[in-house]
Amino acid sequence: MHARMNIFENPAAAKIVKQIAVVGPMLANSTLPTATRHLVEIRASQINGCGACTDMHTKEAAHAGETALRLNLIAAWREATVFTDAERAALELTEQGTRIADAAGGVPDEVWENAAKHFDEDQLANLVMLISLINAFNRMNVILKQPAGHYRVGMLG
Repeated sequence: MHARMNIFENPAAAKIVKQIAVVGPMLANSTLPTATRHLVEIRASQINGCGACTDMHTKEAAHAGETALRLNLIAAWREATVFTDAERAALELTEQGTRIADAAGGVPDEVWENAAKHFDEDQLANLVMLISLINAFNRMNVILKQPAGHYRVGMLG
């Protein structure tokens, strides 16, 4: 399988992707917990069917110390006992924010209020930006049919 376009080699795409990509390191340096960031990136990528991002973020999470058990249970987080209440709130917000078109009225207030119990305002802002960012990258990769499986830890940053 080959991608329809290499966004790093196409001058128009590369210019925009480089601008969008600067947000990632900003979020990595935020007070949002690293494990939470990885869980959010993986769950949104699973929902969107983005193999490239699922590949990248599971490998990065494992490299950062995430366990195989937790990585394997992300898609079934509601039934899993290995996630904290804060992580569960972040995963719920991620699902609701990713599936926004499926729910009339957008993200329910109770989902937001639950997340607000576990994260301060800056962390919530970073969580919203992270969910938005990973969804943008998922959509780019799915549209371009970016293949998965060849990612090596650190190769994009």
